[in-house]
Amino acid sequence: MARFHYAYQKIVDLKTSEKSQAEWQLSIVVGKLSQEESSLQKLQEERALWCEKLQQASQQAVPLSAILTMQSYIDFLDDGILRKLRDVKKAESAVEAGRRFLSDRMMDEKVWLKTKENALRRFQADRMTKEQNELDELATVRFMYAAP
Repeated sequence: MARFHYAYQKIVDLKTSEKSQAEWQLSIVVGKLSQEESSLQKLQEERALWCEKLQQASQQAVPLSAILTMQSYIDFLDDGILRKLRDVKKAESAVEAGRRFLSDRMMDEKVWLKTKENALRRFQADRMTKEQNELDELATVRFMYAAP
């Protein structure tokens, strides 16, 4: 009995591999986004802490130079937060691009898998037709031998 062999199986395998690579790349950029967001959160928490320290220092007898130093550090943290926000935006753009790329790869794979399924259905239908023709021929031969 004939077995189904899809002529374009290597293309299907390639499309599946491309989809897997796109998933892997997306997971990398999602991880990078997560790191950037975590880093941003830490900077914001540190800024809030130093703002609180500055507020407390302004209510106590603390030298002006210490207050100015705290304010300078808060300004430094603000600059870091702005840079980190740009990094987060870049990472979000990379994630979105990765999602679009993965979506395209998934569509390609789906098209080729559907084509393979259609080819399999045609093969099975052809095989069923051939088997039915063979059975019909057997029945005809038996009928001719059985007839007196």
